[in-house]
Order: sequence, then structure tokens, then C-alpha cells
Amino acid sequence: MKKIKKVGVLGSGLMGSGIAEVAARAGYDTVVREVTSELLDKGLARIRGSLDKAVEKGKLEAAARDQAVSRLSGTVTDLSAMADCDLVVEAIVENLDEKKKTFAALDEAVKAEAIFASNTSSLTITQLAMFTKRPDQFVGLHFFNPVPVMKLVEVVRTILTSGETFDRAFEFARSLGKEPIACRDNSGFVVNRLLVPYLLDAIRALEEGVGTVEDIDKGMQLGCGYPMGPFTLLDFVGLDTTYYIANIMFEEYREKRFAPPPLLKQMVLAGRLGRKSGRGFYEHGKKP
Repeated sequence: MKKIKKVGVLGSGLMGSGIAEVAARAGYDTVVREVTSELLDKGLARIRGSLDKAVEKGKLEAAARDQAVSRLSGTVTDLSAMADCDLVVEAIVENLDEKKKTFAALDEAVKAEAIFASNTSSLTITQLAMFTKRPDQFVGLHFFNPVPVMKLVEVVRTILTSGETFDRAFEFARSLGKEPIACRDNSGFVVNRLLVPYLLDAIRALEEGVGTVEDIDKGMQLGCGYPMGPFTLLDFVGLDTTYYIANIMFEEYREKRFAPPPLLKQMVLAGRLGRKSGRGFYEHGKKP
């Protein structure tokens, strides 16, 4: 198999900056692309802050941090900086039109043998691959937040992905110190396909008066050993994010278990989005 040496990351938000950080820490030359200088500076600062924190906690040597920083570079808008990348991971906004434009431009700018990957959590990889002339060299690499901490990566293979492409992507994920799992290209892959109906069911249970927010959370923590209850997790993920993903999955499967409950829609419309807005199912910093 051809060795991956240089990695490109599209987007420097929470996911993009995390992916770039773990790639640079693993020894890959890594270039991050953003659409504005402000966003790029913010993303690179986030990476440096995360690396500094790892050093402070004794999880990373200062020399290793400095080497990781030296492997990082950034570019604004211009995709030509990624021309010689062996793998490019897309982690931009979850908007199909934006992804279509980005991949079409990327296809022209990056060498023909490069692998393309998307970190999408809900769109199908086949749909994105068809925006390029290299669907056989296209995979899903779905990381979890926070990327430097979470061990799992879902490696998603479409019916068009070549065996070599999948194997290289799988080994790349493993080289980052992650635990990759193989997934078929279904909306939600493995984790969200199981997790989203669980979260939506918790909201339906609340609507039906099965229990309070606190009691349902406590029940799933103490009864099932989950690290956090469904409502705590919903507030952490973002109610708007969950609502968006649920709608995409319902469109794909047309099954009730993927349909967003009325309460979820109402809370999103009311701006109660969870931690990001200060209030969701909980008022953060206060009692429920």
C-alpha cells in the first residue's frame, strides 16, 4: 500500500481542528484550509491550546508538542496548498450544497491518486463521492468529539470504494492511535443509527410523562451504566444538531423511530439548544 505522508483538513472548527491535531501528533505533515483568516487563526489557536493542555497534564512531551506544531500549516480559501496531499479529510459545515462545491473544487486541485474522506455524521458518503471524479477513492472517516480524546473512528465504505482505499483509510485511522470500525454507507453509520433513536425515545418518554428529565437521566446512568443520561447528552451535542441529523435520517429511512418529536422541534425554534445557548433540557450552571 502507498504510504500516506501529507494530510489535508478542510475546516478548522471543533472537529476539523481536532482531526488536524491528531494527524500532526501522529507525524503527518498537515495543512488546514479555512474560508477566512479569522476562522483559520481561531482554529490553529485551538490546536495549540489543546496541545499545551496535553503537556500541562503530562500526556505529551513538550518536544512532541513543538514537533506537532511544526508539522501544521494553514491556508485561506486556496486549495492549491493541498495539491500534494495523500489524504484530504472534509470537516466543514453539514450543508450538502457547500460540500458539493468544495469537493468539486478539491477534485481539480489535488493530485489524482489522493484519497478523499468526509467526517459527515449524517449524509451518505456515496452522495458526496459522486461530486468528484474519484468515487473509488472516497471514504467516510467519522471522528467523535473531542477528537484528541475519543478513540473511535467509523471508517465508511461505499459500494464504489476500492479495497485499497478502504484499507489505507483504516490503517490511517489506526496510525492516529484510534480504534477504527468498518461501517456500511447507511445514514447514521453504526453509532448514530443506534444513538439517535435512543435520544428521540427519551424525549418521547418525557412528553408522555414517563419520568422527569432528572429521573430519566439518573435511570439510564445508574440502571444501564451510561456515563451520562440522554438529556445531558442532548444538551452536550446540541438540540439543533440532533434535530438536523434526525430529519436527515428520517428522510433516508422513513421510520418513526428517526422522526423528531414535537418537543425537540419546539425547543430548537425557541432557541433552547443546550450548552451552546446556556439552556436546553437543563439550565446550565443551575438546577434543571
